[in-house]
Amino acid sequence: MGAGILVMALLCWHLYRQIVVQMQSGFQFQWWPASGARYFIVAVLLLPLNIALEAVKWRSLLSSVRDTSFVQALRSVLFGIGASVVTPNRLGDYPGRLLALQERHSTRLISVSVLGAISQLMALMLFGCVGLIYYITLHPASYNLLLLVFVLVLNLLLFMFYFSFERWAGRMERIAWLRRVRLWARYLRPFTTKDQVLILAISCLRVLVFVVQFWLLLRWQGVALSFPSGMLLCSLFFWAMAVIPSIALAELGVRGTVAVFLFGAFTENIAGITLAVLVIWLLNLMLPGLLGSLLYFQKKDDKVL
Repeated sequence: MGAGILVMALLCWHLYRQIVVQMQSGFQFQWWPASGARYFIVAVLLLPLNIALEAVKWRSLLSSVRDTSFVQALRSVLFGIGASVVTPNRLGDYPGRLLALQERHSTRLISVSVLGAISQLMALMLFGCVGLIYYITLHPASYNLLLLVFVLVLNLLLFMFYFSFERWAGRMERIAWLRRVRLWARYLRPFTTKDQVLILAISCLRVLVFVVQFWLLLRWQGVALSFPSGMLLCSLFFWAMAVIPSIALAELGVRGTVAVFLFGAFTENIAGITLAVLVIWLLNLMLPGLLGSLLYFQKKDDKVL
């Protein structure tokens, strides 16, 4: 975690230097461009939709284990986001949800958590793949094509793992350190293909909400991106965030650097890009994470009382 914070500090310093150069060049920057306020408002209004979609998906995953209300699923999701803030690549999300549920059948819950995590990764990879194809049309290069091939192969493997996991369990049992996976496969069987398609569809909707939010915030800051181009490049941005190792508390610098790399060709407003990154980071991670942490401490206080 210390190394991640150090990297973040260096990247933030680099962003700061770019913003200083922008200011010295005479470029006028507005923290609150009134002409784009409507974009900001719509982006904020999409936050409840994002959280609600995840709660619906989590409730669907839990349906093979226990009856769960929407409110219980929502609280569990918020708990998970709070736990993910301090873990690498947000790996604490699903363990945090399981702790919130306090369910004895932990093995079965682990299995549905695996299914949910893979579905969200698949959605990010699908959107990222489309975004990468568009990026290659703008910047054709052999290494970009190699990256695309790698992403396509990874997508194929994820699809095989997601939809045919139980058929691969027998082969996995031959590998000593993967023997526990057969327990997950045993509990994935109640899910039909229709169930899995629905869960994947909800995951894709969530990514779509993320992408639209970020495009709106960039437009709020005056970045002249058309809707199609903006959606594709924002998809690529979130794909990059999924594959680059980071810790949520220390990833702001990574996000800013990647965003400047992708969108810097469309505007000189480096400060505006950085502010858009900061706002979406606060909206989709820090604010729900803070709420989840408050719910956790409230629950602890209730137990004490």
